[in-house]
Amino acid sequence: MQLKKIGMLAAAMMGAFCAQAQQQARLNTGWEFLRSDLGGIWEAVRPVGKGNPEASPIWEKVTLPHCVNASDAVDPDVNYYQGPAWYRTQLKIDNPYANGRTLLHFEGAGQKTEVYIYTTKVASHTGGYDEWTADITDAVAAFRQSPQFKGTVPLSIRTDNSRDLEMIPSSLSDFNVYGGIYRYLNLVYTPAVYFSEVKLQSNAKTGEVNISTFTNTAAPAGAVYKAVIRDAAGKVLQETSGAAANMVLKVTKPRLWQTTDPVLYTVETSVTANGQTYTQTNKTGFRTFEFKEKGPFFLNGKRLLLQGTHRHEDHAGVAAAMTEDVMREEMVLMKEMGVNFIRLGHYQQSRIILNLCDSLGILVWEEIPWCRGGLGGDVYKEQARGMLKNMITQHYNHPSVIIWGLGNENDWPGDFPEFDKEKIRTFMKELNDLAHQLDPSRKTAIRRCDFCKDIVDVYSPSIWAGWYRGIYTEYKQVSEDEFNKVNHFLHVEWGGDSHAGRHSENPDNALRKIKTGNGGDERAGDASLYGGAARVSKDGDWSESYICNLMDWHLKEQETMPWLTGTAQWVFKDFSTPIRPDNPVPYMNQKGLLERDNTKKEAYYVFQSYWAEKPMARIYGHSWPVRWGAEGEEKLVKVYSNCDEAELFLNGKSMGKKKRRSADFPAAGLHWTVTFSKGGNDLKVIAKKGKTVVEDKISFQYQTEKWGKPSQMTLSKIAEENGIATLEVKMLDANNITCLDAANFVRFSLAGDGRLIDNLGTSSGSRYVQLYNGRAIIRVDLRNGKNMAAVSSQGIPTATLAL
Repeated sequence: MQLKKIGMLAAAMMGAFCAQAQQQARLNTGWEFLRSDLGGIWEAVRPVGKGNPEASPIWEKVTLPHCVNASDAVDPDVNYYQGPAWYRTQLKIDNPYANGRTLLHFEGAGQKTEVYIYTTKVASHTGGYDEWTADITDAVAAFRQSPQFKGTVPLSIRTDNSRDLEMIPSSLSDFNVYGGIYRYLNLVYTPAVYFSEVKLQSNAKTGEVNISTFTNTAAPAGAVYKAVIRDAAGKVLQETSGAAANMVLKVTKPRLWQTTDPVLYTVETSVTANGQTYTQTNKTGFRTFEFKEKGPFFLNGKRLLLQGTHRHEDHAGVAAAMTEDVMREEMVLMKEMGVNFIRLGHYQQSRIILNLCDSLGILVWEEIPWCRGGLGGDVYKEQARGMLKNMITQHYNHPSVIIWGLGNENDWPGDFPEFDKEKIRTFMKELNDLAHQLDPSRKTAIRRCDFCKDIVDVYSPSIWAGWYRGIYTEYKQVSEDEFNKVNHFLHVEWGGDSHAGRHSENPDNALRKIKTGNGGDERAGDASLYGGAARVSKDGDWSESYICNLMDWHLKEQETMPWLTGTAQWVFKDFSTPIRPDNPVPYMNQKGLLERDNTKKEAYYVFQSYWAEKPMARIYGHSWPVRWGAEGEEKLVKVYSNCDEAELFLNGKSMGKKKRRSADFPAAGLHWTVTFSKGGNDLKVIAKKGKTVVEDKISFQYQTEKWGKPSQMTLSKIAEENGIATLEVKMLDANNITCLDAANFVRFSLAGDGRLIDNLGTSSGSRYVQLYNGRAIIRVDLRNGKNMAAVSSQGIPTATLAL
């Protein structure tokens, strides 16, 4: 299926899945926001105006989805805000159903939420990632009878992401525990009787779909239930109706859901009671899967190597408040890379993501946020149980889901004085039993908690060969050793950090310092940039060049491991984390194949060269404007491609043709040693796959001058478009030669009418950032005014530029 068609199908599905009620609308506009607490609910609703002019505190106009930490999560100079926040709006309620119910459907809000109609508290919820509903019917009716009713109903919502040891996830987790209404909020009108849950069990062997329905209240005598199933073209295949709440539909010779052809069927269920009908639409798919004991993974009876990645709900400028369009863009980029599997780390994610996985053909491991810190008390455990129940109930119908994750790094202590492995095992067993009770058809799994690995169905140890421990050439042996310790092995989380735009002529240099033969697991302190044994995560250059080599090695080895179920690289896109303030982009986990704004790094194309079907070719170094070395020195050029052969041209001259062989590292044999000209150079590749021809080209400078110690900076404007100027700082030595290995931190600042476009968590969107090859850029919104930009670095004279 072409990806354009897949994207259109995914867009169409959004409406079908979201239309769970007869009438539903997203409440996106008309909101005011306050990032602090109030003295009480009266402060949110008290009248302001004539006779009462004080408008304190001052509220900010916002749209939903909205994250409290959209900016400060990556502000290099502050800790991100963890505390209460308020949202308020006026609702015009017009429920068309006699005796119907009016609901607020939250797709996710963090982390504790309270809902008020005028001054009446109508609902509360704990947990930032599962869906929930507040019934505001009675409170609205009561407010309509009050003298304060002027045609609209005041809605106020308090969210709170304060640190709380009796909540999951732990604040020790390597991701922000965001606050706000950061997923869609819906106003829903229903009849008096509606479905609170519809459960579909689809059997690929028989073609049967068993439908279990549950209503919000007992249906009256004479209620009629109906179910209809349609194929992908909308053709009705079967329908049934009657007085039974549970129904069975059957499809003759159903087409199977596959990662390359994700066939979905539409099931419409309805209940008619007291003359009113409620209809709910769901998608389903027919498929079987199996993790062979001590063997690979099978989908629909055929071996499938799981080609996976991970995602966090996090994006530049908005943090967790991603719109549907941005989510779709991200997931389509995954599919274009060749992904067929994803682990959603480390919490239940938006229904939109699950819908996209269904329609794009991406198998899913989804988990609850029991992540690090240890095990809390009764309140803590009850939240974990509740979030597991909600995740399984709310995402049960998705054919893409194959694994329910029960935890991550539960061997990581720190939140409590007691760290009792047996108590953790006991609770893990309880969750495992609960998951199988709620859904016997899927597997359970955890990652990195060796003392619980015998409890779950599928286990992933910690293997970070070439990053936190060891060297990447040990990956295959370490994986096989771990594979032999469990019945069902699946390797999730591997890779390493790269600072976008940083490249190296000798990327594997740090490996000479690394001790080998000690496994590839991550241990306490390995993520630190200071102290401890030599490791690439601390002593390497964090270049895209090194990470491409590491990824390349892993991917070519995976093709030679017939027993492997699959892997999931960590992580698809850079994301914010409070525990990494010293990274090249502060507060960012930079292990992504994309930057936080969906800009592709070079490693994206390494994966595409192994996994993608559509012919592609990519010369390494599109973001490497200046290479360096001696005159006449031979240099390596790599082309990542899934084509059968490629021909490289340097400055118009052919450097010869090469055949692709994945065993020929690096770049599957598509590498050349060439001699660059001093100054400007042009590279071009022509690659062929069957009758299809693809091309790629880059231009760059080759610097032969050697540089000394960094001693000065220049700041210049290198582009301007639509009032946005791009500034570049360069680090030079005393002889004005660019220091191409300089990795100093620099700080941009601006005085005047404009503003820095910063706090994005990207290499070109942070005011405090480490240089990449002696340079860094940032953008400025000039706002049609006068501005003075500056850049400073410790021990180096400040540079300025009038704009």
